Amino acid sequence: MSHSKGGLVILNEMVNNLPPSERKIAQYIVSNPEEAIHLTAMALGEKSNTSSAAVIRLCKSLGFKGFQELKIRVTGDLQDQVVKGYRDIQQNEEYMDIIDKVTANTIQTLKETVDIMDGKNLKKAVTTLSESKSILFIGVGASHIAAKDAEQKFQRIGKETQALSDVHTAATLIANKDPRDVVVGISFSGETLEVVKLLELAKQKNTKTISITKYGNTPLSNFADIQLFTSAAREATFRSGATSSRIAQLHVIDILFMCLASEEYDKTVKHLDETRDAILFLREDPTKKNKRSDPDD
Repeated sequence: MSHSKGGLVILNEMVNNLPPSERKIAQYIVSNPEEAIHLTAMALGEKSNTSSAAVIRLCKSLGFKGFQELKIRVTGDLQDQVVKGYRDIQQNEEYMDIIDKVTANTIQTLKETVDIMDGKNLKKAVTTLSESKSILFIGVGASHIAAKDAEQKFQRIGKETQALSDVHTAATLIANKDPRDVVVGISFSGETLEVVKLLELAKQKNTKTISITKYGNTPLSNFADIQLFTSAAREATFRSGATSSRIAQLHVIDILFMCLASEEYDKTVKHLDETRDAILFLREDPTKKNKRSDPDD
């Protein structure tokens, strides 16, 4: 997977969580991206009244291999002219304008989520899910919608999967898990206490753990063996975690499912055919079936 974009997205999402010197550098890059990509670490340190060492620390804080990767990803963002930023609705706004804004916000969130996705971590997550004995998805509130969607998808291809929002039931199940099982914690903020505690419990049981959160170091991602991120999707007045960020979570679930389906193509097709036949069987009218099989009709 290409890592040529997402630099400005990550900087914007992490800037308020950085130490003072690193924050100054991040703010300078965001305000002057065209100039920053042509500077050396030393020059950028001077421009931002910090140091080259602070620039290197910033790259490490952002999860980049070095300053060169940061510049490459910012350059990729500058070449992409689609980015327009998030737009909030207004009072008594025309419906067609609202449609345009909601659609644009969703597209922006999905694009940013893809731009910051780590291909290596995605591969690890797919392999872990493929080799698992069972999968438990945990999310509360809007994140539970993504967990239930994952449950439905993975059950259809023969995976022993559950999605829970009740913490007591989830804790009981996790207590009997082992390294062959996987627990996936879903939380937009990465700070939902119930989900964090359940992933911590899973770590204590040596169960494999995966987190799906907004980008950055969060309590939930810190307990995950594998970290997957969505765009932070800066929140506007009427666009809470139940809208664009939920769609970003669903998008990550779709990507996991499709990658796993590709890895296990023949098995997946077989399971999907069987589940499709099962649904068609339920839709058959038993009275019509009996009439067709009655020789006296």
